[in-house]
Amino acid sequence: MIYQKLTSQIISCAIEVHKQLGPGLLESAYQECMLYELVKSELKVEKETPVPITYKEIKLNQGYRIDLLVEGIIVVELKSVDKLTDIHKSQLLTYLKLGKFKLGLLINFNVPILKNGIKRLINDREKTPRNSASPPCFSVLLIIQIYKL
Repeated sequence: MIYQKLTSQIISCAIEVHKQLGPGLLESAYQECMLYELVKSELKVEKETPVPITYKEIKLNQGYRIDLLVEGIIVVELKSVDKLTDIHKSQLLTYLKLGKFKLGLLINFNVPILKNGIKRLINDREKTPRNSASPPCFSVLLIIQIYKL
C-alpha cells in the first residue's frame, strides 16, 4: 500500500501546483514547484536523477534523467505539452525499465483539469525464472489512466 499512499501524496502536490499556476508554463517551472511541494510534504525527493544504461559489463551515461524520484521508488515525469503521446509514455516506461522501478507517474500540467493530464504507469516485470522449455519472458507494461483522484 506504500505505492498507493505515495501516489496520492504526489498527485495532491501536483494538484496544488496546478491550482496555483494553471497551465501554460515551462516544464522547468512546474518541476521546481513540485519539488517544493513534495519536500514540504516531508517526502524524500531527488531531482534530475541520472539513469545509466548497462550494456553487458559497461555503464553508459547517455543523458537519461528522471525529473523527480520520490522516496527512491516512484518516478515522476513532468510535461507541459498540448497532449500526452505514446512517446511520452515510452519515455517513462524506459526510465522504469532501466532503473528497475515498478511505478511511475506521467503528469502533464498543460491541461485545464489536471486529472486529465495524469497517467500512472506500471512496470510489471516477469518474476519467475524461465527454463529452456518455456517461452521467453518479456516485461508486461501496463498503462492505467487515473480517472478519480
